[in-house]
Amino acid sequence: MKRRSAGQTCAMLGMLLALALLCGYIESLIPISFGVPGIKLGLPNLVVVITLYLLGPKEALVVSVARILLSGFLYGTMFGVVYGLAGGIFSFFIMLLLKQGAQCSPVTVSAAGGITHNLGQLLVAVLVENRNLLYYLPVLFFAGFLTGLLIGIVSREVLLRLRLSK
Repeated sequence: MKRRSAGQTCAMLGMLLALALLCGYIESLIPISFGVPGIKLGLPNLVVVITLYLLGPKEALVVSVARILLSGFLYGTMFGVVYGLAGGIFSFFIMLLLKQGAQCSPVTVSAAGGITHNLGQLLVAVLVENRNLLYYLPVLFFAGFLTGLLIGIVSREVLLRLRLSK
């Protein structure tokens, strides 16, 4: 991997953060209702997975956490930030373990990230709101797997094209 200056890295992170925010905003405009609260496509995770593979874990964590905080403050609520951080941080560390430890592909890493993002948010909801929300676990598990798989496939294709263009 080519060495970047601090300025280049900062500029790249700024662009990736802006892209992740844009993906989150676009996702909020998509009028798809899955019938279960909290299920989303996970478009911002596309940027996090690409950043994880392209730049590294520190940079991907910065993009993920900054995106969650900024989106929460711009479009959401404080509870949204808490749920987002719970899911985002939990899924990030699972994705990092799979990428570095097991050296999994972006598709596998993203699918696991989708599942664990939903799991992290569900655990917070159960602790804060109601234990009966655990009934959503099978649906959220399947939805996280499916959306994570789709985001992983797109991530893999983007990474392939970015590497070929160098």
